[in-house]
Amino acid sequence: MHVRGLVKRYGGRAVVDGLDLDVHHGEVFALLGPNGAGKTTTIEILEGVRQRDEGTVRVLGEDPARVGRPWRARMGVVSQGEGAPQALTVREILDHFAGYHATPRPTGDLLAAVGLEEKAGTRVGRLSGGQLRRMAVALGVQGRPELVFLDEPTTGLDPVARRQFWQLIRDLRADGTTVLLTTHYLDEAAELADRVGIVAGGRLVEVAPPDELGGQLRLVTTVRWTEGGAAREVHAEAPGAVLRDLLAASVTGDVPGLTVTRPSLEDVYLRLVGAASTPTEGELR
Repeated sequence: MHVRGLVKRYGGRAVVDGLDLDVHHGEVFALLGPNGAGKTTTIEILEGVRQRDEGTVRVLGEDPARVGRPWRARMGVVSQGEGAPQALTVREILDHFAGYHATPRPTGDLLAAVGLEEKAGTRVGRLSGGQLRRMAVALGVQGRPELVFLDEPTTGLDPVARRQFWQLIRDLRADGTTVLLTTHYLDEAAELADRVGIVAGGRLVEVAPPDELGGQLRLVTTVRWTEGGAAREVHAEAPGAVLRDLLAASVTGDVPGLTVTRPSLEDVYLRLVGAASTPTEGELR
């Protein structure tokens, strides 16, 4: 997948504003960003269901704005909004849509993968929100797609269902499937993604493996302690000297309230999004 200079405007405002993106074959790529950052709009353009205003886009070697049914058959989609006939059972829905694929995954395997085996005979209208989400995921991967788009796929799922979904993603990657997902769960991105992209203000502000995201930001250690009843804090890339000075100054060899922490993925994410959302001097004028 190759995207350069992607722009989408609504009412004269750029929701996606010059976004560049590359997703490699067989990887799991997670897009993170606040609401309104342009994630869903970007996904919809890549899926070919929304037109772009500017930019170059290639997905599975083709322009999504000019593709036909054979291209769409190579792709799976799990969007934020799903609809299905309420009177049919879960198994009936999966069996029905299996007929649209050349080599569908067996219905029994899909039910097990998304944790719906006990609900196979339940009518869709009686499913909970989380169970509907699981069924949507099953439909999205039913046709053994080369590329799967997952837009906030675990929203509404309980912790057990989320872990089952994670295993499904690992299985897809093991089969060589490329996965592009958006999520608000940082632990999900850290657990599943080979690389993470942070979207803010309609642009991709940084891309890296989860444990490398933030670059220099990840190197800054925060040393906290209590001195004279007041909380103290120092930020340093090499905290050893700070710790030695604190211990040397302590009569008892103990430093009250001492903690040494490095930024978490959430800390880095918040700083990157905050920096991208801060107006520049030119914008302030």
